Amino acid sequence: MLAARLHGPRDLRVEEVAAPRDSGALVRVMATGICGSDLHAYLDARIGDSGLKAPLILGHEFAGVIEETGQRVAVDPAQPCGRCDLCQRGHPNLCRRLHFCGLFPDNGSLAEFIRVPAQTCFPVPDALSDEDAAMLEPLGVALQATDLAKIRVGDRVAVLGAGPIGLLLVQTARLAGASEVYVSDPLAWRAKFAGRFGAQRLLAGVEVDVALEAAWGGDSIEQAIEITLPGGRVVLVGIPREDRCAFTHSIARRKGLTVLFSRRMKHAYPRAIQLAVTGRVDLRSFVTHRFPLRHAAEAFDVCANYRDNVIKAIIK
Repeated sequence: MLAARLHGPRDLRVEEVAAPRDSGALVRVMATGICGSDLHAYLDARIGDSGLKAPLILGHEFAGVIEETGQRVAVDPAQPCGRCDLCQRGHPNLCRRLHFCGLFPDNGSLAEFIRVPAQTCFPVPDALSDEDAAMLEPLGVALQATDLAKIRVGDRVAVLGAGPIGLLLVQTARLAGASEVYVSDPLAWRAKFAGRFGAQRLLAGVEVDVALEAAWGGDSIEQAIEITLPGGRVVLVGIPREDRCAFTHSIARRKGLTVLFSRRMKHAYPRAIQLAVTGRVDLRSFVTHRFPLRHAAEAFDVCANYRDNVIKAIIK
C-alpha cells in the first residue's frame, strides 16, 4: 500500500510499504487532516520529548471505512490501556501507557489502510462527509479545552491563534455561553476568517474572563496572562515548538489566575458527532486545501510555510 512516512526533518516520502498485519479493525482511510502537531513532527522530527527513531507514518485526524463491514467511521487516534490508575479514574487522555496514531512508535493514518482497536471507531451518519468525520478529532480537542475553561454565560473569551483548533474554539466558546469572543493571530487572513463565526479582533486594552491559547506557545502564552482579568482562567492548548513555556510570574500570581494545560480529549466523539450533525459547529468552511496521498509532501510544505492562505488541509 501507499503511505507517507517521515524519515527526518522535512523529509516526508510517499512510498510503498507492507499493509498492516497486527490486530484490530482494518480501516480503509478516506480522509486525514494535517494538524499542527503533525507539523511539529515534520519540521523537527519530534513533538516535545517524543522523537523519531525510525521512519514513521504520520496522521491522526482521520476517517475511513471498516473493510470487513463497510461501516463508515471516525477514529479516535488515542488508544488508552483502560487499566492504569488514570484510566480507571476517568482520564484516558492521561493514560500512562497511551498509544497514539502517528506518534512514534505507532504509525498513523497517512496510508491507504490502518488497523485500530475496534473501540476507537465511531459510526458516522450519512449527513457527515469523510472530511467532516476527519474533523471530529480537532473538534474533540476544542471541546476538551472548553470544558476545562468552565466558560460561564456572559463571559468574555479570547482565543489566541486562529488556526483550525482556534476556529473551533471560537465556536465552542460561543456555544458554552460566551457573550463576546475575541481572536488574535499574526496571519491576517486567519484572523479575518474567524469573523465568520462572530469573533472580534482582539485590540489593545481588551480584558477577558477566559483566554484560550491555541498557537505554538511563545509570546501567545504571555499575552494570555496579560489580557485575563483577575480571578480568570487561562487554558493552554497549543504545543510550543521549543517544548518550553514562560510567562511573567508576578502578573499571574497577583491576578490569582488559574492556568490549565489541555491534553487531547476524552469521551468527546459522541458529543462532536451530535454538534456536527445538527450544524451547531461548522467543520467544513475552513478546509481550504485538499491533496491526494501521493502529494502529501507538497501538502505539508504548504502548511508548514503558510502558503496560499492555507487554514486547513485534508489529504484524501
